[in-house]
Amino acid sequence: MHPFSTSRRLFAEVLGTALLLMIVIGSGIMGDRLAGGNDAIALLGNTLSTGAGLIVLITIFGPISGAHFNPAVTLVFALRRDLNWPTAAAYFLAQVIGGVLGVWAAHAMFAEPIVQISTKLRDGPAQAWSEVVATFGLVATILGSIRFRPEATPAAVGLYITAAYWFTASTSFANPAVTLARALSNTFAGIAPSSAPAFIAAQFVGALLGWATFTWLLKERAP
Repeated sequence: MHPFSTSRRLFAEVLGTALLLMIVIGSGIMGDRLAGGNDAIALLGNTLSTGAGLIVLITIFGPISGAHFNPAVTLVFALRRDLNWPTAAAYFLAQVIGGVLGVWAAHAMFAEPIVQISTKLRDGPAQAWSEVVATFGLVATILGSIRFRPEATPAAVGLYITAAYWFTASTSFANPAVTLARALSNTFAGIAPSSAPAFIAAQFVGALLGWATFTWLLKERAP
């Protein structure tokens, strides 16, 4: 039996995803305002905040809910049978709700209009392919670290996302709930709603490829 009730696990997913989006959107706004038009500096601030924040959030919420904050990650754990499908569906909903609340909270902190729709287009096959790669790498990082160094998982995920912000053309959303939430922010870290479906489809493809690859790779030879 899981040590925490389902309601506490779901609340942890709502709160953790909300805090993640506050970090992503808030640091994007702050970086954009302070960078004086230099997008590289703004992205660097956004990157460091997100990577550091993920280490903290996974450390705090991991023992409670697993700290998924991501429907693609939840899908992988459901396929591994570490999570039953009704709970996985509830996780999906909690993550989406948390993401939206986090975006609104970030807007409020920076005196931005609470309700927004992004106009930042992120279109094209290169962007979608980047999300396949980014999400594949995230799943690889999670499955590899929990197999060999579970105590290092928070740092591994935070460091991977820090790197992936820069080596992927899409800046590594790697998360359908985050993608939906960022469509509701017309700020530095936003994504136009018309660009979101391709990102989300690519993220689930990347997650499935990561799950299939590492299920095979990590299977030890039978004695």
